[in-house]
Amino acid sequence: MAAAAAASNPFQFPRRRPPDDTLFYAVYPLPLPTGLPAPALLASLQSLHLSLLSHLAPFLSTHLFHRDPFTLSLPADPAGPCAACASPPAVPHLHGALRFGDSLPDEWLAVSLLFALTRAFPGLAARAWDSDGDFLLIEAAFALPRWLDPDTAPNRVFIFRGELHILPPSLFPDTPSLQAALAAVHDDSVDTRASDAVQAAIQRRIAGMPERAAENLHTARVTVPAPVAKVLKEEPCLIARAVEAFYDRDIDTMKHAARMDKFLKGPGGEGVDMVRTSVRMTKAMYGQLMQQSFQAPRGYPMPRSEEGPDKWMEAELGMKIACGFEMMYQERRHEAEEGMGSTWEVYKKSLEATGCFQGLLPGSKEYKRIMEDAMQYYKSSSSFSRTREMLSAPVRRIDEILAMPYSAEDFQGINLPPSDDDSWLRNGEDELNAELHERQKEMEEYAAVKKNRKSQKQNVSSSSSSQPNEFNLGEITDSMQEFVRKMSSFEGAEVPTNREDTETVDLDVNLFFKAMESVLGRASQEEAGHDTEAGRKSSSSDMDFDDSDFDNDSTEEAGEKDMDDSFMESYSDALNDELSKTTIEETFSRAQRPSTNSEGPSNDADSDDGEMAPVDVNLNLVESFLNSYSSQQGLPGPASNLLGLMGVKVPPPDGSKKP
Repeated sequence: MAAAAAASNPFQFPRRRPPDDTLFYAVYPLPLPTGLPAPALLASLQSLHLSLLSHLAPFLSTHLFHRDPFTLSLPADPAGPCAACASPPAVPHLHGALRFGDSLPDEWLAVSLLFALTRAFPGLAARAWDSDGDFLLIEAAFALPRWLDPDTAPNRVFIFRGELHILPPSLFPDTPSLQAALAAVHDDSVDTRASDAVQAAIQRRIAGMPERAAENLHTARVTVPAPVAKVLKEEPCLIARAVEAFYDRDIDTMKHAARMDKFLKGPGGEGVDMVRTSVRMTKAMYGQLMQQSFQAPRGYPMPRSEEGPDKWMEAELGMKIACGFEMMYQERRHEAEEGMGSTWEVYKKSLEATGCFQGLLPGSKEYKRIMEDAMQYYKSSSSFSRTREMLSAPVRRIDEILAMPYSAEDFQGINLPPSDDDSWLRNGEDELNAELHERQKEMEEYAAVKKNRKSQKQNVSSSSSSQPNEFNLGEITDSMQEFVRKMSSFEGAEVPTNREDTETVDLDVNLFFKAMESVLGRASQEEAGHDTEAGRKSSSSDMDFDDSDFDNDSTEEAGEKDMDDSFMESYSDALNDELSKTTIEETFSRAQRPSTNSEGPSNDADSDDGEMAPVDVNLNLVESFLNSYSSQQGLPGPASNLLGLMGVKVPPPDGSKKP
């Protein structure tokens, strides 16, 4: 009933692709607390939640993230699926989502925190993914086994005890369930640890983290209105929302910056004092502020040029921050009042994509009706209340801070730390070259390993050629011929489990020749009948029957036989003519013609216009089997299964382990 109601509602929220700038993660207590009643399970997850947050508190309380902080949340239903997972598993867990924006180091910082948590809590496993899937595998692409790709990776990659674990296909030929995968990771008797090369590739990105994360921060002195300084003093993390609003500004939000009603005017409309303070932000925030030209709003106090470039730079940077706070505050307050945040915009675009407004002009009567119905559904949905609370949080907190008593004297006489050197903003070429050099080194190492593997493969091939008893391609054709000749019944064909134990096919020679003579004799009689005028009457010189009915039947059968032969000849000619226009004949390997030692000039044109060499059935059979076996990439498949049933052991491709 619920599914039918959802399907009938055109305004139902659709599933959407994960954002490109968001990291998703989940942690799982091991062994999984299954079988517990809901209250006990919730208590267990709450205890784990508090333990993890307490462990991370010293770092999280002082670090500044570019967009969203690292958090862990309890699921709405402890025994239910993960809301952030692409394929929701019903497994007890904690989950989170971190929007890192343009600051890629924040994504790897969150990964390092997951590694640190699993190292500090041995009974904890974690996963991390983004819009690209298991992005940890992308980082270690040059060290991954050949069988691992986006199709085979689901539920195989985990972080456990501070290391990366990958479940091999020998353990799970098909995609494992999340419960089975976590049980295998927790089982010490099962080796799921990734190779040292994979571990090294991941550790290169998170080496020294989270302690080294402070290198991604930048401190700067700024001159801002006193209300902005008060907010930054009480809630330094709100700088992220202000920079985001400034960087993503549009014409509508810039109207708020032009007025500056909140942060440049006092409660009675009077002006406010400008103060100097120190602001800490990520390097990405600093770059977003410094690299954009922005003219100060009319009436905003800016220093005179003769006061020096340092004061001008501090005032200009502070002006951009203050405008960002104004745009963020007014826009969030307006959206909270209307109850329409980012989820409403996504929802509205999804309605447009599904054709709800197709052929309708914005502002028309029908357009407004559909929009009102959509708004009514949106307001009645649970996401409305969540969005309202989320959007109201910064506004409410800012109002609480500015309601406190404060003055400009609170920021005077403070020994401010100097601004950090921002030469990195203009001298990033060295860092880029170093990163490119590191990538080039990885590619060269991968090419060297690949070349070494190829030479080893050639050595193995040459050594195996001197040992014909190890593997013989002729076994494939012999086994297939035996399989075809084997007797079958309604229960199916019998495949020998071992060629050495295969019994020879019994053949009654007398019965075989008798059957062949009957077939050949009948064919010679039909051929002789075609050479005589009375051949269509199909008379026999060996046997005379007086039954006229049989003569009539024989005449009718001969006529039908002639019609069938005529049809088959015409059909065969038409088929050959159609296939001659294609390249299908080039897909078969053909037997080599025997070389002729006859004297005299050879006519190449005649040999080209003549019939082609016959198809080598055995060679094509072997090539097809080997190509199919190689395409399995070490995983189970039809070629290896069939050859194994027939007792043929094919060496693993590329020297990999046998599946």
